[in-house]
Amino acid sequence: MKETTKRMLLIATSMYVGAILLLDGFARGADGVDHARVKYVAGLLSKGPKGFGVPITDTNAWEKPAKNSSFKGVIAEAEKLLREAIPDQPDDLYLDYSRTGNRTRWQRVSGRRRGRVGTLVTAECLENKGRFIPAFEEIVRALCAERTWVMPAHDRGLTNFNGKIVDIDLGSSMLAWSLATADYLLAEKLGPDARRMIRDNLEQRIFKPYEDMVAGKRERNWWMTTTNNWNAVCLGGVTGSALAVIDSPERRAFFIVAAEQYSQNFLKGFTDDGYCSEGLGYWNYGYGYYVMLSELIHQATGGKVDILDNERAKAAGRFGAAIEIDNGIYPAFADCSVRTRPSSRLMYFVSRRFGMGLQRWEQDDPAGPGGALYESMMYSFENSASLARPAAADSGQLPIRSWFDKAGVLICRPRPNSQSQLAVALKGGHNAEHHNHNDVGSFVVVLGDNPLLLDPGSEVYTARTFSSRRYDSNVLNSFGHPVPVVAGKLQRTGGNARGVILNQQFTDGADTLVLDISSAYDAPELKKLKRTFLYSRTGPGALTVTDEAAFSKASTFGTALVTLDKWKKVGASSLMIYDSDEALQVDIETNGADFEIKAETIDEDVTAPRKPIRLGINLSKPAAAAVITLKIAPMEKGKAAGER
Repeated sequence: MKETTKRMLLIATSMYVGAILLLDGFARGADGVDHARVKYVAGLLSKGPKGFGVPITDTNAWEKPAKNSSFKGVIAEAEKLLREAIPDQPDDLYLDYSRTGNRTRWQRVSGRRRGRVGTLVTAECLENKGRFIPAFEEIVRALCAERTWVMPAHDRGLTNFNGKIVDIDLGSSMLAWSLATADYLLAEKLGPDARRMIRDNLEQRIFKPYEDMVAGKRERNWWMTTTNNWNAVCLGGVTGSALAVIDSPERRAFFIVAAEQYSQNFLKGFTDDGYCSEGLGYWNYGYGYYVMLSELIHQATGGKVDILDNERAKAAGRFGAAIEIDNGIYPAFADCSVRTRPSSRLMYFVSRRFGMGLQRWEQDDPAGPGGALYESMMYSFENSASLARPAAADSGQLPIRSWFDKAGVLICRPRPNSQSQLAVALKGGHNAEHHNHNDVGSFVVVLGDNPLLLDPGSEVYTARTFSSRRYDSNVLNSFGHPVPVVAGKLQRTGGNARGVILNQQFTDGADTLVLDISSAYDAPELKKLKRTFLYSRTGPGALTVTDEAAFSKASTFGTALVTLDKWKKVGASSLMIYDSDEALQVDIETNGADFEIKAETIDEDVTAPRKPIRLGINLSKPAAAAVITLKIAPMEKGKAAGER
């Protein structure tokens, strides 16, 4: 009897679950989106397509950018293009990557070709004399004649190049959005053949493949469910193109609803505290496109659909301000250049839209021709940020710390109006982050406006960078970071290699962060590896970094500093790291153990202005227990000058 009852319950449960799934399938529809939602959104849309900016026929609207000094050089730049031939991009150049792994040669030529779109269209809208239309139509024909819009680095198997499939990537989606925006702005000023060519290519290269992916008629491109910048960029390009040229409101609504659904994946790539593990450069790029996607949908639906209106999106938007170390210096964690700064346009937008009151960013006028055509149009005409009610201005002073507790990243700054000019960035994290470097325990020390000790950032991308050989690079593996080498081993890769927070104590006078970083090393003999950061705001400021290691048998152990600047020994256990204006003194303590300093140039093709120097601080003999303490503090001006 009991078995019969169980069987009946199982059957009933299965029927219930099946019914729920069937109902969900009917609601979502065979095309993979919620039909009720599509119908609702379609009712919010205008009868015709709408892109960023204002069509050229609205001459009054174009008077304002025409008078803006930022647009002053556009017409002259477009006139120069009239005298220059379109750069040739033969098939052999596309195949260069598959043969050599070099991305730069094709991308340099492609950038010049695709860049003509924005310049010629903007110049025509500003002048409105028809002078630049023939040149624009010529570049349309050239671009539409390309075998694929997918970048060579994203077509390793040459399946797109050989016409076996049509994928959507960063390059194709961005080009599509530029051409769609051009069609929207110029409209009937274009010849019918050019307009038909643009729309036919968008249909074949973007719309139909994407609709088939959403509907499950073909395998989805990986970026649709990924949590990194690709998701936001490709969704922005696809959706932006659709809203700018597709006539049917119902079809445009389909793209909006799909974007609502898939863009949630992008936000999952941020920790709950808003940290972007891809690095600041990719925050500019990925979150910048998420903002453009959200603004496009916001404008199209009269603000009724707003994918920025959630806490996760807002937390991610605050990253650009919170990650600043001091004086406009930012850590180059992950694939990021040491020279990367937040996009001023993006900071203007998030500050006004989220009521952050960041006056130094809001004072910058975001209007201008920079960036892709659609980006220029979004920021040069009214948007939800420019129309937002300004918040009360902030003090202009950074808080004494930013703590990304979920990411394990701490930024420590001096107290306002104190004599200290020392600020630091301290990184826990793990070794399976987006655009990961093996860098658990890394740190940056800024004195004034110079990161004298730093994370050197990314390398110039090649085929190796995104392959199984990624960590052959001595700037991506832990050799290129100021972290220990344990029993001769660098850090390993993976989510289990992480900085476990053992203790944190924050006060006005000092911040302490203690990490267990032992899991980052595949060394069986390692029993303990604790890294303690102590940042002091007293006097001129200081950072003390202490590594405590214990082994089951005597093992080699050492740590490192990384710099782009000059260095010299100033004593048996002291170093000076300096540039022309500032100097740090590093005092080394090893509990009486002998140590050696080994300076090595990190010989990789880096994005930094010069190759970094790694100063290895290694115990002379294997030990069963080891402690290395680095006391880092500003050197007195007079003493520093005398040592130079």
